[in-house]
Amino acid sequence: MAFSSYFFALSLFTVFAHGGPAQLSPTFYATTCPNLASIVRRVMTLAVNMEPRMGGSILRLFFHDCFVNGCDASILLDDVGSFVGEKNAPPNRGSIRGYEVIDAIKTHVEASCNGTVSCADILALAARDGVYLLRGQSWTVPLGRRDAQTASQKAANTQIPGPWASLSTLIAMFAAKGLSARDMTVLSGSHTIGQARCNTFHTRIYNDTNIDPTFAAMRQANCSTTRGEANLVPLDLRSPTKFDNKYFKNLITGRGLLHSDQELFNNGSQDALVRTYSQNNAQFLSDFAAAMVRMGNISPLTGRNGEIRRNCRRVN
Repeated sequence: MAFSSYFFALSLFTVFAHGGPAQLSPTFYATTCPNLASIVRRVMTLAVNMEPRMGGSILRLFFHDCFVNGCDASILLDDVGSFVGEKNAPPNRGSIRGYEVIDAIKTHVEASCNGTVSCADILALAARDGVYLLRGQSWTVPLGRRDAQTASQKAANTQIPGPWASLSTLIAMFAAKGLSARDMTVLSGSHTIGQARCNTFHTRIYNDTNIDPTFAAMRQANCSTTRGEANLVPLDLRSPTKFDNKYFKNLITGRGLLHSDQELFNNGSQDALVRTYSQNNAQFLSDFAAAMVRMGNISPLTGRNGEIRRNCRRVN
């Protein structure tokens, strides 16, 4: 999920959310919080230097937020009393992480610009920086999102694509968010970083036929039929802490870790694009940056909708 450099530059300033125009701008905090970008970058640098995996974790956190009622930081809300949030929905429980990093960024931002910057915008910037710090391409993040005052565990259970999804399901779920099949494929390239639990790929390494036998045997060694369901392995064995096109090279050789990964290269509509990205790292990085801007524009709360949370874990 290629676009001309002109279209990409234009999209940064003329931003459209699924369902209508969004009032987002890269300069939204230029006067109210001019140090925002440097604060986010500084905390993310510390976090990624301490644990490179965190770059992938924050990127996934942003993705799972945006796919449930838009990029509104609803995923950050804790369960309290009768309120049931998204953190403990099956697609998130035990796998989504990085909340404490967003908390740390929010603390520093509040100290500099009290009550000004949304958690949703902090998460969007942190996801960008996680990619950049792992040697990916940076991009300009349109800002001005506000934070949700509610969350939907039901939507989290149904709107986040799973690791067992077919190609047609993946295309349909991204289309429901206003994203193209091309967007889906290039955004799946985020699996060039991060890790996955055995229970998300167990069926693939034992049952799928479109898998390299040596790769399957290697993964089975750490993910047996009777144990190791929580064991973690890199999504990309070639360069697990570098944001590059090795993910697509893996797909060409039948070494996609998740069933949903290998669906992108399985005699289907995305095969040609996967080949292109496997051969052209620069195009992958450029297209990924453009698609991240589009994903970040899914149904943001703007204007007087929502709020600016003081604490990302709870409403004001």
